Parts: sequence; C-alpha cells; structure tokens
Amino acid sequence: MRAVLTWRDKAEQCIYDLAFKPDGNQLILAAGNRLLVYDTSDGTLLQSLKGHKDTVYCVAYAKDGKRFASGSADKSVIIWTSKLEGILKYTHNDSIQSVSYNPATHQLASCSSNDFGLWSPEQKSVSKHKSSSKITCCSWTNDGQYLALGMFNGIISLRNKNGEEKVKIERPGGSLSPIWSICWNPSREERNDILAVADWGQKLSFYQLSGKQIGKDRPLNFDPCCISYFTKGEYILLGGSDKQVSLFTKDGVRLGTVGEQNSWVWTCKVKPDSNYVVVGCQDGTISFYQLIFSTVHGLYKDRYAYRDSMTDVIVQHLITEQKVRIKCRELVKKIAIYKNRLAIQVPEKIIIYELYSDDSSDMRYRVKEKIVKKFECNLLVVCSDHIILCQEKRLQCLSFSGVKEREWQMESLIRYIKVIGGPPGREGLLVGLKNGQILKIFVDNLFAIVLLKQATAVRCLDMSASRKKLAVVDENDTCLVYDIHTKELLFQEPNANSVAWNTQCEDMLCFSGGGYLNIKASTFPVHQQKLQGFVVGYNGSKIFCLHAFSISAVEVPQSAPMYQYLERKMFKEAYQIACLGVTDTDWRELAMEALEGLEFETAKKERKKQGETNNDLFLADVFAYQGKFHEAAKLYKRSGHENLALDMYTDLRMFEYAKDFLGSGDPKETKMLITKQADWARNINEPKAAVEMYISAGEHVKAIEISGDHGWIDMLIDIARKLDKAEREPLLMCAHYFKKLDNPGYAAETYLKIGDLKSLVQLHVETQHWDEAFALGEKHPEFKEDIYMPYAQWLAENDRFEEAQKAFHKAGRQGEAVRVLEQLSNNAVVENRFNDAAYYYWMLSMQCLNIAQDPAQKDTMLNKFHHFQHLAELYHCYHAIHRYTEEPFSSHRPETLFNISRFLLHSLTKDTPLGISKVRTLFTLAKQSRALGAYKLARHAYDQLRGLYVPARFQKSIELDSLTIRSQPFHDNEELVPLCYRCSTNNPLLNNLGNVCINCRQPFVFSASSYEVLHLVEFYLEEGITDEEAVSLIDLEAPRHKRENKWQEITGNNSQTLRLDETMNSMGDDDPFTAKLSFEQGGSEFVPVVVNRSVLRSMSRREVLIKRWPLPLQWQYFRSFLPDASITMCPSCFQMFHSEDYELLVLQHTHCPYCRRHIDDPSR
Repeated sequence: MRAVLTWRDKAEQCIYDLAFKPDGNQLILAAGNRLLVYDTSDGTLLQSLKGHKDTVYCVAYAKDGKRFASGSADKSVIIWTSKLEGILKYTHNDSIQSVSYNPATHQLASCSSNDFGLWSPEQKSVSKHKSSSKITCCSWTNDGQYLALGMFNGIISLRNKNGEEKVKIERPGGSLSPIWSICWNPSREERNDILAVADWGQKLSFYQLSGKQIGKDRPLNFDPCCISYFTKGEYILLGGSDKQVSLFTKDGVRLGTVGEQNSWVWTCKVKPDSNYVVVGCQDGTISFYQLIFSTVHGLYKDRYAYRDSMTDVIVQHLITEQKVRIKCRELVKKIAIYKNRLAIQVPEKIIIYELYSDDSSDMRYRVKEKIVKKFECNLLVVCSDHIILCQEKRLQCLSFSGVKEREWQMESLIRYIKVIGGPPGREGLLVGLKNGQILKIFVDNLFAIVLLKQATAVRCLDMSASRKKLAVVDENDTCLVYDIHTKELLFQEPNANSVAWNTQCEDMLCFSGGGYLNIKASTFPVHQQKLQGFVVGYNGSKIFCLHAFSISAVEVPQSAPMYQYLERKMFKEAYQIACLGVTDTDWRELAMEALEGLEFETAKKERKKQGETNNDLFLADVFAYQGKFHEAAKLYKRSGHENLALDMYTDLRMFEYAKDFLGSGDPKETKMLITKQADWARNINEPKAAVEMYISAGEHVKAIEISGDHGWIDMLIDIARKLDKAEREPLLMCAHYFKKLDNPGYAAETYLKIGDLKSLVQLHVETQHWDEAFALGEKHPEFKEDIYMPYAQWLAENDRFEEAQKAFHKAGRQGEAVRVLEQLSNNAVVENRFNDAAYYYWMLSMQCLNIAQDPAQKDTMLNKFHHFQHLAELYHCYHAIHRYTEEPFSSHRPETLFNISRFLLHSLTKDTPLGISKVRTLFTLAKQSRALGAYKLARHAYDQLRGLYVPARFQKSIELDSLTIRSQPFHDNEELVPLCYRCSTNNPLLNNLGNVCINCRQPFVFSASSYEVLHLVEFYLEEGITDEEAVSLIDLEAPRHKRENKWQEITGNNSQTLRLDETMNSMGDDDPFTAKLSFEQGGSEFVPVVVNRSVLRSMSRREVLIKRWPLPLQWQYFRSFLPDASITMCPSCFQMFHSEDYELLVLQHTHCPYCRRHIDDPSR
C-alpha cells in the first residue's frame, strides 16, 4: 500500500472536522468560524460559508445529500442545504462538540458539553437530553436505531432514537481515558454492529451493541483525535498527536502510514466508495491522498497464492478451484510459492509453510519455519530449502533458519525472477535485468550464467519445457523468442505484456496484450481471441489469466494450431497438439489427413486413441481410401462390420455391388438398401424413380411426401387406395396433401376409410361444404359444436348476423349468441334503425330467458330479460317518433303519435337509453297535443324543451309555437284523458307515477301499435292454483245467473211505456271478478287482483287473455272488460293489439310488427 498526494491546500485556522457529500463531489471543512467548501476532484475552494460567530468544531452531511449541519463554540447548530444555503438554526446551553445524521431517518444528533439534542425535519422543536459528562463524539448505527455517545469521563452511552439510554459501557481507564472519537463499522456483511473506540488512554477498542468488548485493547502510543471507516468497513483510518494518519484493518492491525504531517491530525475521512483520503491538521493543512493497494501474489503451475484484506493469504488450486485461507494477523508484504512450499513476508518476519502431504490436490498447509527478522526486499522467491531475497541489484540466498548462504550482485536492477525447477537445494533461477541481460542462477552456485543480452529492458520471462527456447517481453511490449544455445532470435510479436510457454508442448506459447490472447505454435501465424488481463501460465489446453485481483483458468481449444501443423503435413507435431485437447471431429480429421499423407503410424495412434485396436478394420479403411473397395468390403466382413461395407457401397452409389454383397441375407438389410437407393435417386433429382423404390421398400411416408410435393394426384390416389386402413399415418398424410392440392373429395374418401370423422367434419368446414357438414352433424350430434361454431363465424364474417346468432345458438354457445345480438342491437341504435334495435333487443331478452333455465344463472339472466324487454318496447315506440321528426310525412295518426310520446315520457323516468332523444319526444308531444286540443300539456312540453339543448332545425319552430300556445286556453281536451278500467278513474295526461293508475296503481296495458290503454286488467291466481288448473277452470265456462231486465215495457193503444221495477231481486246479478277489483282508496301500495277457483269458473274463455311465458317465468292473466271489442295477442312476443290494427299490420308486413313472427311460421 502506498499513498499518493493528489492535492494540498492550507487554511488560516485549525481544521477540526470535515464531511464529504455522499456522492463524493464536495468536501465541507470546519476552519475557524467558517465552513470551507472544496471540489474534491482538483482541490478548488468553491465557497466560504459564514454563519457561526465562533470556532466551528463539527460538521456532518445527511445520507441523502440534501442537507448538512455544523456545530460551533457559539452554542449553535446550523442546518445548510446542498445548495450551501442556511435554512435553520437552533442552540444549546454550551458549545457544540459533535453532530451526526441518522443514516436511515436523517434525524440529526447534536452534542454539547452538558446535553445532546435530536432534531428531524418533520418536527418543530429539538428534544434535548441531559448528560452526566461532556460529550466529545457521537455515531449512529447503520440501521439508525441506536446512537453511541463518547464522553470525557471514559463512558460510552448507547441511546435509542428517542434518546433513552439502553446500554452504558464503563471502561477500566475511566476519566483517565477520555473517549475522543467513535465510529460504527458501516459494513453490511458483519453479523453484529461493531463500534470502534479511540481514547486518550492511547488505546483502540471494539465493542458490540450489547456493550461486550471484542478482543483486547490495541495500544496506539499516541493520542487519537479521529477515527473513521472505509465505505465498506474493510479498513480504519486513525490520526492524532503522532502527526500522521495510520491505516488499520477492521480488526485493529496497523498496516501503514497514509501521510505524515507537520502538526496534530484532528480529522481524517475517506471519500465515499473510493480509495481517496482527506486529512485536516492543527496548522490548517488540508491533504488529499489516493491509496494504491498493490497486488501481492505468487504462482507456481496450478497453485496461485494472493493477499486478501491485507493480512490474509488465500491459496487457490486453479484446476480444482479449491481455496484455503491463511490468517497472518499482520500486514502481508510479499508472497512466494513453489511446489509444496509457501513463503509469506510480514513486517518483522518471514513464515515458511509446507503441505501436509505430497498429494497434488492437498490444500492443507502448516508452518515449517519462521525467520524472525525484518527484511527489505523488492521480490521474494522460495525454493525447496531456501528463500531468495531480491533488493534492487542484489540477490541473497537464505536457508530456512535465516542464515545467508550466498549472495549475487548484478550489473543492473533486477526486473524479473522466476524459479525454473531443479533438484531440491539446487534449483535454477531465471533472472531478467533492466539492462536487457538474462541470466540463469543455481542456488548452490556463486556464478551466474549469462544466457543472452538484448538491447531493451526485460519485463517478463519464461523458458520452454525442454529449456531450449526463451521468451522475453521487453519494455516496448514486444515478445521476443530466442534459441538459448545459438542465441538466435527466432521470431518476435508486438503488443505483449506477459508470456508463458506451454508446459506440455515445446513449440507452443501464448502471450497477452491489448485485450487479446495470442497463441503461437512454432513459427506459424498467431491465433487471436479476446481476453482481458495477463497470461501467467499455460498448461495443456488451460491458460491461467490474472485479471484485476483474481486469477482464472481459461479452457482454450487447440484446434487452430493443430490445423496449422496439418497444413504443412507435420503429423507428429499435430498429434502432440491434439493430445492437449481437441474435439472428436478434429481427431478424425487428423487421422484422415495422416492416412492421405501415408503417415500410418499417426493414423494408428489416432485409432488407438479412439479405442480401436482391430488391424483388419484399420486395413479395410486404408483399402477403401486407396480405391480397393471389394478388398475393403471383405475385410469389413471379416472384422464383423458388414454395416461399414454397406455404408461404403451406398456412399459410392454402388447399389448393385451392395445387393451382391448382401445376397439373400436379412430382408431388413435389403429394405434398407432400397431405401438408400431411393434416397440417392431423390437427391439426384429423379423423384418418380425414388417414389417407386420407396413404395417397393415399404417407405410409404417418403413416397407420399415426394408425390405430394410434386402435386402427383394420381400417384397419391393409387397409394391411398392400396394402403390398409390400419396404416393411419400415411393415410392421414395423403389426406393432408389432397386438401393442400384442392381435392377435398379424395381427402373425404381417405378420412372415411380410416374412420376419422372429426377430420372429415373439419374438412367440410374448411371447404365450406355446409350441407355435407350438417348431414354429418345430424348423424353424429357430438360434432354439432364443431360444425355450427365455424358456420356461425362464417355467417358473421359475411354480414349475416341474424343467421350467425341462430347458428351460435344451435352450437350451444349461448354466450356467443348473446354477444352477437348485443353487437347487432348496439349497431342498429347507432345507425338509427330503431325498429331493428327493438327486434334485436326482444330476441336478446328471449335468449336470456332461455339461459335463465339454468339455476346457476337464473337471477342474473331474469334481470337481463326484463331489462332487454323494456329496451325493446322503448325503441319500438321511438321508431315512430324518429320517423316523424326526420321525414316530411308520417303514416301515423296524430292520436297514435300523441299516445306514443306520452308512453315514452312516462317510461323514461330514470336514465335515457342510447339513441333516444328526449327533445324529439317532447317536440312530438307538444305538436300533437296542440293539434288534438291538449293545450295545457303542450304548454308543459314547450316549457320542458326550454331547459334542454335543442337542435338548430327545431329551434325556430319551438320558439314560435311556445309563443302562440299562450293564446290557447289553459286546459286539455277531456276526450284524450285515459281511463283506468279497474277503478274507472280518469288519469291526467302527464302522470308522475308513470304508466300506472294514480288511484289504484294498476299498471296500464297498451296496444303495441296505437299505444291506447286497452280495456284489460291483469289478475293473479290464488296460491295453490296451477296454470293448467286455471286454464281448465276458465274453459269450463260455468253458466252465470242471467241478469233480469229491471225495465218493464207496457204497450197501450197509442203508446209504449218503459217502467223501472225496483222491487225485483238483484241478487246474483254481480260479476264475481268485479267484486275482486275493490281496493283501499288512496293507498300508496299496489294491491293486485287475486282470484280463486270460483271466480275462474265464472270467467268466459273469450274474456281472458293469457301470456304463456316459458319457465322460469309465470304465466300472466288478463281479463277483458269489453269482450265485444276484440283484442289480439301475438303468440310469440305476447304483445297486445286491437284486432283490426293487428290484421292490417300483418297484411302489410306478413309478420308481427313487434317480433316479426311470420304468419305461416308455426314454430314461434
């Protein structure tokens, strides 16, 4: 670790405290009675803030970066925004010693000499708590739940967010060891909250949240003034009276000095999420350092040792990925590893470890020796029995007991050193110097051997496995390869930062540089692939790469260099490369190339590598490659591989030879041969011949596929008719091609042959042969949904929506049927086809009534039924209103339009349905009322229109009529007043109750054409009487007492006289039904007419009309009070009409005007 000064500045006063903005861009320092704001990137003073009247002792920034606080000797705390504006100030009774923001809630703790306060933005006042001693420092836990207070009397008080004391830590030193600085470890990885405490008893201590001390006190030998953690809690900074900042591990192990100063260090902090440290001193000096942590590591073959957390060493096995951690508890300065040895240098000693066993996978190390002595060295190397220390130009060889055995003095600085193996105690070292000299040194020999000297400085070295070649990377990033014996430069490659020879192959090396890995075999061109980092080792097909602080093993296929050797017919070398790791395909290619190059030994090795030891088989392959096919076939047969002989003949298209070779052998083999011949015919574009061969070989699927692809219908028909019905797959394939080639008749024949009725139905549906589909559906009802569903969709796509709705209904898809009707109804309303809308809504209501037979949907569907019936009535009425207001002439009489508009207005008591205009309705009512003498009603309608938005084309007419109506008398024509046939009450033309009697509340029954009130009264059956019984009682038509005439006629000579006889008995003259019409006069509740069996018997069939609703609805019964005035009820929609009107409308339209039931349709 080393500290590099980035920038330095000097203030006029002592720097007591500092704080970083959480993003690290700004630095706030407490200097005298001012706050100095610096740009951390270059040390520019951005602003000097003045708000305090005395020395500022402390400053803290909130975690969210929105505000910071400062505390001063003037007893005040100021809250500042990130824009450097003061927004709040509050005071204590004494000077402020410390401030700290809660990292979670942004609550501010401010501590003075005799109390501390807690303030948060959402509260108006500061809650203050007394303290038994002067508070010198404070710090919040990571979760913001607890606040630690350090006191001058040596006590630490742990408080919760409300200021209540939860733990009190009394330390042995008491008031002789004042607490001067405390800080919680910010690491999220620690299980417990850990508090670091620095006191003026010159000790560093650690405590848990419970108050329990962790480990022992660490002596410091100076008075600490400040303590702070790195962002992730891995290191601690301490500064004080020793005029320097020291770096410690999180466990309190001193690692080194960050920067020496000229006066006491009062404050030091780490820039968030970085390795930058700022230091504030007594003399006003501000220093900004960058800490550089160098990589300390060592590598030998597949073992890599590196420093972790500055005090630990991790040994990693690069092949098995096993790791072992060795805790040194001191700063690790150097690491060296060799075979079963590991050397670690700490400040005061070198520790040598050894493996427990000789097992190559063993990762357990134990201490072998300790050399307790302080050494200064640049490089450290360990051998079996020695350690080598390198210090600039000098090399020293020490035994494990610390005795110096040998020393070498070099001509220039040593830049690189590496152990290249050898017997124990006699290992060889490869040394590279700055002056370009490369030497080989044996640890038991005083004399260094100069291997060669080049003009440029050495940066990296490696020697090939046979020690015949040397690879050097120089300071110009050039990789140079030399022959050690001749000193000849074999080749050189640019862009290299490190190099390594393959330990298993003499002629292969790799080097890294420029973000690429370069693999070079012999003198062939370099093969490149992307790789970040430095190459440190090359073993077989694995390359060990160091990137940042970790090393990884990269598996690199050796195919590229193998093919480079093959191109030059260097089969032995290619075989060596293949042994390092290539694919099966690469092995086979090597064998083939070796055979072609008559390098049989290599080819045999490849065969053995693949597990083949049969010489006959090998020789057969050779004969085959030499063109001696018959001899090869015999050898294949002798070695038990007849299939290879057949493959050879078929590959060569020698089908006749193949048949001869088979003779009268296995029929399966013959079939296979014919199939292969057919495949060949297909490939050479002889499809007809291929089809015939496939048929003879029984490969019907392939024959059908070719015939279908070429559109040969005749051949497909022939195949389909010859196939047995049990062969479903080929027959289905034939049917598929028949459909594709637009021959549905043959497809249908094929489906019938295999009995696939479902596919046949689908065929009829796809080809839209609906009659055939319906006929099939009649025979097989299980397919009805499969037929009618697509049929309905087809009808809908062709704008035949009514038929589509019926088809959905037949398919049992009531939901779709309802949706189609809803869409039709909505479209009709939008397009102003209100007569159609009424018809569709009526159909929709009947669909809902049909679905309501399902108990699960009964209530919902009945509600929908009544709603849609109501809409159908409204749109049926409004059709006449719309035509009257849109067209120049109307076919309706004024009385009809008058009745329709009144009926509509009485029905539109709540929301107005889509498309119905209240303005048009009132306009029609006003016009017809005026024409018929209902001036009072007309005036009311015009008044109502005045409050509505009226289209421009009606505006003038309405304004004129509104004025002229005033000249008419304020009353209505009495002939227009409707009569209630139950209570004989005359009802007003405008009824607030709607279409019911104002007196007895009996609902009126209207004619569905003229909308006059019909002389009908609805009655209900007494409980216990069924509909069938009621009809049978009415059909009895029991004779009534004949009403006697009370008038007597007397004929004289010249005159005739009528006399009323009051004495005649009137008993029995009353109608039993009339007696049931009585009700409580003026009651607000409707009392229905309920009849018993005797009343039903008294009724005549011609007087009663019955709406015979299907279940779950009940039948409705109506009694006519004027039997001579005939009323007709439609048997489908149950709407009532005057018989004359109904007959006329049916003659005009040939169907019911409401439900459109045709006069010849008995089904509805």
